[in-house]
Amino acid sequence: MSMHRPSGCPSCAEPLEEGDRFCGLCGYALTSSPPAASTDHPTIPIPPAPPAPAAPAPPVQAAPAGGYGSSAPAGSHGSVGAGEPAPGWGSVAAAAPTLVGDPADWATAPAPPAQHQPEHGQGPEQEPEPRPGAAGVPYPGHENPYGPETRHDRPGGDPADGHPGTPPGAPHENSHENPYENGYDGPPPSVAAPGGKTCVACRAGHVDTDGYCEHCGHAQPRERDHVEEELGSVAAVSDRGLRHHRNEDSFAVSATALPDGSAATVAIVCDGVSSASRPDEASAAAAAAANEALLEALPRGAHPQEAMHEAILAAAAAVNALAPEVPGAQNAPACTLVGAVVSGGLLTIGWVGDSRAYWVPDDRAALPRRLTEDDSWAAQMVAAGLMGEAEAYADVRAHAITGWLGADAYELEPHTAIFKPDHPGVVVVCTDGLWNYAEAAREMAQVLPPDAAVRPLHSAQVLVGHALDGGGHDNITVAVVPFATQTGGEPGAAPEPGPAAAPEPEVEARPQV
Repeated sequence: MSMHRPSGCPSCAEPLEEGDRFCGLCGYALTSSPPAASTDHPTIPIPPAPPAPAAPAPPVQAAPAGGYGSSAPAGSHGSVGAGEPAPGWGSVAAAAPTLVGDPADWATAPAPPAQHQPEHGQGPEQEPEPRPGAAGVPYPGHENPYGPETRHDRPGGDPADGHPGTPPGAPHENSHENPYENGYDGPPPSVAAPGGKTCVACRAGHVDTDGYCEHCGHAQPRERDHVEEELGSVAAVSDRGLRHHRNEDSFAVSATALPDGSAATVAIVCDGVSSASRPDEASAAAAAAANEALLEALPRGAHPQEAMHEAILAAAAAVNALAPEVPGAQNAPACTLVGAVVSGGLLTIGWVGDSRAYWVPDDRAALPRRLTEDDSWAAQMVAAGLMGEAEAYADVRAHAITGWLGADAYELEPHTAIFKPDHPGVVVVCTDGLWNYAEAAREMAQVLPPDAAVRPLHSAQVLVGHALDGGGHDNITVAVVPFATQTGGEPGAAPEPGPAAAPEPEVEARPQV
């Protein structure tokens, strides 16, 4: 420092350096020499003040002497270049108007209101809180009283391009929760493309063709995991259950007109054999083929029992077609089938395997009946008199089927039966995924809602829910077909006595030959 100059400010005793023309603390003019060019480069660019002849400044109230060890007011840069006052300390630059007052009062200046926090929280790198006299950026949504708005979250402090009128740092329609983290790009890459299938788990990812979400990897429910259909007076529900990874059941419901103009209602239920290959394809092919065959035969006047027999053969051919062409191939696709046709006051049942049909009268005082006999090991033991029913069905081999549709099946023997109930009721056509939880006809009647004849879909939903509540160990499929008695003449076919006319409960209806 020059020996011809004082070592401290005459006004506040702030230590000075060689070349200082103003006190860095109180702004006291130390010389009347013309100001030199600015050499300071503050963080926020401020246009330099136009050169003007220096004049002695009036004395400013002295701040407590402290030298370099004392704390300088916020926003001070210490000593600045000759001729340029420190930003925020009485600068006359039009780009940064400031409040000028007693430096001692600045330490207690009120802070910006508490509402300055962004709506969704601040980013990881927060801007310092604006202070009087320091050029800065206000928090989103608040006016900056200290100068024009300058962006600090973009290089060069540029405003948000393409979003005129957006406050600095404020999130816009495409921004994330953090306004400083990728808040100006497009939608996140996980969002499903327009028209694509959206993941049911994360609700954002796109589902690939393999059935998995590209974002979270969640496997999507298959289309057949839960299926419901209601057609006039017939309804069916199929559910994957709680233990299987896919639904291997299938059904078909339909209606057609007979030659005399009366209606015929059809319900087909098939259960894929899990131990065989492609059981889901086998059940779907069988249900579709049987339904199509019945819709072709009934309108041209075929007898319902004969039409059912031919429909089962058509279903068997459709399943056989799925088998590999290699001679002697094992584990061919296979399934069971049970169907019901309500037409002309008659109830026709056909089946192969262990899927069942039950008759439940609308008058619950009448006795319900099971209309089918299982093609299973347990049923054979009981029919042969080798074991009692309770003992046979308690055996681990009880549910091993002895009849099915498939290329590796034994000689196919479709079962058909025809009945003429003398009072209204409903037919419950189902797979073992349901009847395992309501095996006896009385148990099925207790689970079936009383208004099943007028609300078949609701009744099918209730039955499926009963199986799910019981554990849902298998796929569950059930069709509910209402039957209304007719007062007309006797049909041409000779029916067996209706289920309700049987003298004893739980007597199985025998197939008509």
